[in-house]
Amino acid sequence: MPFYQTPLPGLWIFEPRVFEDERGYFFESFNQQVFAEHLGQTIHFVQDNQSKSSYGVIRGLHFQRGSYAQAKLVRVLSGKVLDIVVDIRPESPTFGQHFALELSAENRLQLFIPRGFAHGFAVLSPTAEFFYKCDNFYSPQHEGGIAYNDPQLNINWQIPTELQIISAKDRALPSFAAFCNQF
Repeated sequence: MPFYQTPLPGLWIFEPRVFEDERGYFFESFNQQVFAEHLGQTIHFVQDNQSKSSYGVIRGLHFQRGSYAQAKLVRVLSGKVLDIVVDIRPESPTFGQHFALELSAENRLQLFIPRGFAHGFAVLSPTAEFFYKCDNFYSPQHEGGIAYNDPQLNINWQIPTELQIISAKDRALPSFAAFCNQF
């Protein structure tokens, strides 16, 4: 199972081996032993989440704080998204940098996001179903976020501004500078 390192330490692209024939396809989307061998640690996923969104929806940038931080393994079941992660680990050499990757049902790529990253995605297809495994339970009291359109982060979401669909909650998220002031 191939893993590819991204420019952000700890953030890995996983490309599963796909077996296709006239009946369809099969692939192993997660194997704890293989991931543990590659990552050098065992990840115990405890919660699976799935969402369906329409073109132009931007979700994020979200994270969980403190002992409720979450590592995630994300993928797209149908459609196509632009997945975005921002390194929010103050001690990291890539603090404040972001990484973008197109995930789709066709490319079947997955992104392993360690704890210490804000995460979001934009839907690039008419609809998309997004699936993610989490290694910690969701806690509303510990959720945080950063404005998706923060000029300091300068993220190109690949959706024209007039077609972006953002929740009121996500529109109210603080800037990256406000996030940094917490340290």
